[in-house]
Amino acid sequence: MKNQVVLPKFKTLLGQMGENIKLARMRRKLTAVQVAERAGIARSTLYLIEKGEASVAMGAYFNVFRVLGLQDDFLKLAADDEFGRKLQDLDLL
Repeated sequence: MKNQVVLPKFKTLLGQMGENIKLARMRRKLTAVQVAERAGIARSTLYLIEKGEASVAMGAYFNVFRVLGLQDDFLKLAADDEFGRKLQDLDLL
């Protein structure tokens, strides 16, 4: 597993996302073992996901979202690219 370099303020965001994933699992009354098995990942990988670890593959995150029925939330990542649209608008001027 490659160690990703993430700035501290962004580690906080990943940690919050991990906590949200854990809460979603608990609301569904699913054990960590159940989610890990259904997602096709190791229990230790799910633990890292629920901690918001940056080194976990995006595919593993997606599989957990899918198991929890949150796969459509994955489409929200980078969906509102306000900064990119502003850059694009500057090119149009």
